Amino acid sequence: MFSSLGLFKQTPCPEHPHCPTRNCLFAHNDSPGYKNDSTASRKLSETHSLEIADDTSGYNGPRKRRRVSGGLKKEIELPTPLKSTQQYAVSPKLVKASQKTHIVDETLPRTASRTISPPPLRAAKNIPTKTIASENEGRDKAQLLRNRDAALSPPSIVKKSPLQKAEVVGESLNPRMLPNPPVSHPIRMKLVTMLYEQMIRLNDEVKRSQAEARDALLLSDQALITEALDEEFQVARKSPTVYQNVIKSRIMVLKKMKFEVWKEERIKKLAQKLPDTGQNKPSAPKNIETGLTPAEEIAFLPRLAAKQEGLSKHGYITSMPTAAEVEAAQKGIESSHGWELCDRCKTRFQVFPGRRAEDGALTSGGPCTYHWTRPRRPEMVKGETKRPDLKYACCDETLGASAGCTKAESHVFKISDPKRLALVMPFVVTPVQGQTDLPGAVCFDCEMGYTTYGMELIRLTATAWPDGRELLDVLVHPIGEILDLNSRFSGVWPEEFANAVPYEKDVQPGVASTLQIVDSPSKARDLLLELLTPETPLIGHALENDLNAVRILHPVIVDTCLLYAHPRGLPLRFGLKVLMRKHLGRDIQMGGDQGHDSKEDARAAGDLVRYRIGEMWQKMKGEGWSTRDGDLYPPLPLDTKHE
Repeated sequence: MFSSLGLFKQTPCPEHPHCPTRNCLFAHNDSPGYKNDSTASRKLSETHSLEIADDTSGYNGPRKRRRVSGGLKKEIELPTPLKSTQQYAVSPKLVKASQKTHIVDETLPRTASRTISPPPLRAAKNIPTKTIASENEGRDKAQLLRNRDAALSPPSIVKKSPLQKAEVVGESLNPRMLPNPPVSHPIRMKLVTMLYEQMIRLNDEVKRSQAEARDALLLSDQALITEALDEEFQVARKSPTVYQNVIKSRIMVLKKMKFEVWKEERIKKLAQKLPDTGQNKPSAPKNIETGLTPAEEIAFLPRLAAKQEGLSKHGYITSMPTAAEVEAAQKGIESSHGWELCDRCKTRFQVFPGRRAEDGALTSGGPCTYHWTRPRRPEMVKGETKRPDLKYACCDETLGASAGCTKAESHVFKISDPKRLALVMPFVVTPVQGQTDLPGAVCFDCEMGYTTYGMELIRLTATAWPDGRELLDVLVHPIGEILDLNSRFSGVWPEEFANAVPYEKDVQPGVASTLQIVDSPSKARDLLLELLTPETPLIGHALENDLNAVRILHPVIVDTCLLYAHPRGLPLRFGLKVLMRKHLGRDIQMGGDQGHDSKEDARAAGDLVRYRIGEMWQKMKGEGWSTRDGDLYPPLPLDTKHE
């Protein structure tokens, strides 16, 4: 629009007196040439002051009002607050404030002069309860307080009584989040809704039935939602490639399912949730019968000893590190300035043996976040063509989904290099003993914890074989400062270290109520060497770890990892718990987060060896082997038999 130059200010408006234009270019006053009386002028003034005339002929746009000033003023009283059926005790100050009058300009437009609702009454502090008591005499104190709170709240807000039971907010019917969902969220939502609808139908049949334990089989609305979400989530997580096929098949099964089948399913699920009463326990452990006497079993044992050739490739140390190698390792540590690789989260950090002088810290890098199990690949579900992703058993997360599910105070590291191990404590070869009352074979197991010198020995246990009696069981004070006792696996806790008593040789093994402790790993090693000769078979599981912890080179070892080898060979191996469950039907290491028991592990390894001897001896007897005077004799040649 162009700006007005006043060229038409003397010309009467052709639309007068119904001109809708706010700033009309034409004249609307008693100017020369304007043929209107004063009455029309006053009417026009009133029209522009209050509201534009209702005539809309020839104008379809929004109407505007001319700003005016002055005029009469009048008082407008605010409406009184809404009265409730319940008598509220309100402070007189609040009532007086709510009844104040407001002065408005009657010449303002309607929107500016409209009455405005008062703000909600705010809770006044320190309102005396005497006023309430006077109006609610005879009521209990709880009811008086509720009345007071209601009076101080806005009338539109309804407060629930404190005595009213709050509703438990559960899950909504919305598929649970997954790092890599198999399909889009709308498709998952549609399928889980269909699954939920079929479960509702079957649950309604339970409600109408007269079956026994109907109340136990009946699911609440929230339980039905949880059931549908659980089932959908398990399929989405375990079978992502055939997710839609599996879910649709399940929906069709539920759609055709009859009440009796649904009832059986519910009973099975209820039985899984019931506490274990001993009925679901595995069959009784196998009784180990080798068919040999203890002396004959010891004579049989050298046949199971591992060959030393090739063991060094898999972590077994079969030769002593030379002085030059140890010196080179020392120079390497000095040049690295204490930088190590975390054994858990694979982060580079710095370690300070003897503590850092500035602040007394043992390590750098702050806390460590990690997964405490190794990633494993789940078994393929029937119908899938794609191999499932690696997952952590500790939290069921896919490899790479998060940094970890467990947090430790500091990073830790482990040393496997023989040269660096020898720097902390030198290796020794099993010496020749002059004693004659030594056990024929020894089972032993070690527990290790993390220190500023890597992974060190913190518990040593030895038992006699084949009877399993305890020979030695002591805690060990490590050389370096303790970073983490690795209690989840070692089973050694700080309280045990605090309550341990100094080792006394005169105390019979297994008699003391608390574990004894020795002041160094070398002392614990000396106690173990007192039980061995170079010819004594040393039995255990994954013995390379235990032998490296005590720094012993022993020529005769019987390792259950080698005895029950993995089909694909080393470095793959079966765990001791798996072997015991598979071959002897016995459950061990059932302490969960409480860790392992080295005494239990040592005896378990010995039992596995006896079980293998029994299997081998049955086969050898069929081939003609015999026993005599505690020894084993092969079958005689055919020519000798004829003579």
